[in-house]
Amino acid sequence: MDYKLAGKRALVTGSSAGLGEAIALMLANEGAHLIVHGRNENRTNAIVQRIIESGGKAEAVLGDLSTDEGADQVANQALAGGPVDILVNNAGFYAHTSWSNTSCQDWLDVYNVNVISYVRMIQRIVPTMKLQGWGRVINIGGGLGLQPISDLPHYNASLAARHNMSVSLARQLSGTGITSNVVAPGAIMNPGVEQWLRQAAPQKGWGTDIEEMERNAVKELVPNDANRFGRQEEVAAAVVYLASPYADYVSGALLRVDAGTVRSI
Repeated sequence: MDYKLAGKRALVTGSSAGLGEAIALMLANEGAHLIVHGRNENRTNAIVQRIIESGGKAEAVLGDLSTDEGADQVANQALAGGPVDILVNNAGFYAHTSWSNTSCQDWLDVYNVNVISYVRMIQRIVPTMKLQGWGRVINIGGGLGLQPISDLPHYNASLAARHNMSVSLARQLSGTGITSNVVAPGAIMNPGVEQWLRQAAPQKGWGTDIEEMERNAVKELVPNDANRFGRQEEVAAAVVYLASPYADYVSGALLRVDAGTVRSI
């Protein structure tokens, strides 16, 4: 299927590794010109080179989105080659802490990186979309913003804020040709999760091969209808759809990619 993204310029924040990398690669495979963002120059350039070697078009932008100055640097680099048609806000972080050991400074730090960095890029990129009369803002959220757990209180809250602000932005952009939507992944398999599974499985009795570990971990921790963790490519595919002209009639929406982990209609 042709998602009609050829010639569109797409900026994916935090795309030098992990989920952002998967999103960038799939958008590039659909013909978009990728602006790969990261803080590590070598990792970022490696993704750019991978896209180019596969016949795609890409460039690198470097900068720390946790500061206004860093966001200015990233936006200026991204816009130097032309307007940005698609902004995918993906960069973020969390530390695995609970209410008892999450300080107020931890809350501020997570909110700054996970929410304000999104705002920074929206403020710098969306005005250029308005001049074109078309654009896409896709914010990566998460199931914990809808169904929070007892741990990670600051991270849960930051995801909920991403969801809320995305709908507000959609209402603000009414009639501009720009949409704002959220993709909310559930528990996703990645190298870090696999490593954690292999370390935790012997103590928890989850089995000895990775498939058995995955099934047992999902059953105990994140029950869902697929009985497995999601894959980064499945999240990326949702982003590609929302980035395409086929999603012109989708705005202010939250698309969950979690196999029903979040129990809601």
